[in-house]
Amino acid sequence: MNRRDSLKLAVAAIAMLLTPWAAQAQQQKTMVMVVKIIGIPWYNLVEQGLKKAGSEYNMNVSMVGPSNIDPAQQVRLVEDLIARKVDYIGLVPLDEKVMQPVLERAKAAGIHVITEEGPDQPGKDWDVGLVNNTSFGEETMISLAKAMGEKGDYAVYVGTLTTPLHNQWADAAIAYQKAHYPDMHLVADRYPGADEIDTAQKTTLDVMKAYPNLKGIVAYGSNGAIGAANAVRQAHRQGKVQIVGTSVPSQAKPFIADGTIHETFLWNPFDTGYAIVAVAKLMSDGAKFEDGMEVPGLGKAHVDVNAKTIAINKIMRVNKDTIDELLKMGI
Repeated sequence: MNRRDSLKLAVAAIAMLLTPWAAQAQQQKTMVMVVKIIGIPWYNLVEQGLKKAGSEYNMNVSMVGPSNIDPAQQVRLVEDLIARKVDYIGLVPLDEKVMQPVLERAKAAGIHVITEEGPDQPGKDWDVGLVNNTSFGEETMISLAKAMGEKGDYAVYVGTLTTPLHNQWADAAIAYQKAHYPDMHLVADRYPGADEIDTAQKTTLDVMKAYPNLKGIVAYGSNGAIGAANAVRQAHRQGKVQIVGTSVPSQAKPFIADGTIHETFLWNPFDTGYAIVAVAKLMSDGAKFEDGMEVPGLGKAHVDVNAKTIAINKIMRVNKDTIDELLKMGI
């Protein structure tokens, strides 16, 4: 065998060794999750779930988000992902109407979109929800009413006035209050800013000044209850203004410990990230979506094929009795 033939055989052998790896790289799908705001504890946990599922399902996953609450920034991020020709976009929409045109462009480019907190988002392939939205709003109101003695003035915070699920929860909570607690009074329709601590803190100081008899706040948005609690401490009104909302236990612990926050509600943010990737993997594998199907890592789900929603009810209560166990879980 001459040198040329030896070289050909060596090249062929290397090619055979590399072929499986090349095929795997070619088959690997890319998903990028676009969240409401980057760098806050809630979405840090979501990112952990994304990465865990990505490693298990051989998907290249990452997460991006605006530096502040701004639907226009979300649009620009999605436009960039269209240009990058990713396979899947995960999205927590700030404004469903604003996002619709860019998601239509993503769909035209062959990109699949999986939302969370966007069950009515036009242009989505599927929405994944980890709580029953009506129950979530009602449970938070029941908790607030108990803390307030079922009477007095209260306020409602949302992330933005266009954030889909925050406003659905607020609608459900307010409707439940009107039906069951006639001695409670909503001071104003609702206030935005519950995704940012500083904004929620300033809003709370302003609301307490405008309504000196305020007895309760329910805040939808992972930083709303924390910002409200900071303001209540600042005004030395612990025990006089009750706070219920959504937050991660690690942030809420000191406020729950001293009673500034009565109780918060959530689902595991890690599960959110994991579920988004798991659904993308099911789509990639050509799975049939039907009611009662198993979503890997989460269990059986209620699937509405017409509405394109996948729902798993995993409400968690964060209070003095549960917080230590939730912290052990890493939430």
